[in-house]
Parts: sequence; structure tokens; C-alpha cells
Amino acid sequence: MWQQKTIHLAEKPRGFHLITEEVLAQLPEIKNIKIGLVHLLLQHTSAGLTLNENADPTVREDFLQYINRLAPEDLNYLKHTYEGDDDMPAHLKSSLLGVELMLPITQGQLNLGVWQGIYLGEYRNFGGVRQLIVTIQS
Repeated sequence: MWQQKTIHLAEKPRGFHLITEEVLAQLPEIKNIKIGLVHLLLQHTSAGLTLNENADPTVREDFLQYINRLAPEDLNYLKHTYEGDDDMPAHLKSSLLGVELMLPITQGQLNLGVWQGIYLGEYRNFGGVRQLIVTIQS
């Protein structure tokens, strides 16, 4: 069986944010799935999704420091700056980490590792509410 829905993530400041619980709160239907998959697609080009450390918040701080070095805002050769200095670097960061995840569902729960959580990478100073298309296969 296939299901699909749109969920919204609350607006967040620039940085990496653990959103596992926020996502699960909007997906009560997975509680009835014994075996399945959930695909998350972030419908934005200036934010990203990744799976990583869910316990120590300094990991998320380090992610931000590192990705800001990979795609800094002070590159004078960038042309796509219509929405500010963070515009093109946000697009680059989105492509570097990606905008989708495919995760297993087992016995009504995401089958993640003990220390794994879903991150939203917010790369804009004012990104706004973010939207996920969620497709569940069971």
C-alpha cells in the first residue's frame, strides 16, 4: 500500500536541527506498519536533509561550521545573489547534502540506529516554514 502526504516543519534559524520527533508527530500512520519504507523529499533548494548524530548538539554546530567553509558567503564571483549573500551558498549546500531520505519502518517505528536522527539543514538566514512530501510504502 502507498500513502503520500505533505507535512510542514516549523520555521527554524540558520543551522542544523534535529527534526525526527517533529516529523514523526505528523506521521501517526506509520504506527500500524510492520514493514515499510518512508521517503522524505524536502521541497526547497536552500535547505537540506541528512541523517546523523541525535544525542550531542555540538555535532550539529560542527556541521554548520564545516558546511559554511565548503560554501562560504563571501565569494565575490557568485552571481546568483538576488535574495542576499546567503542565496547561492544555500543552493550549493542543499546540493552537497541533498534534499531526500529513504528510511525503513519496522514494527511501527523508524528503524534508525541508536544515535541517528533526521536533520534539517537550514542554510538561509530567513528560510521560513519548510515543506516535506512524505511517501510511505508498506
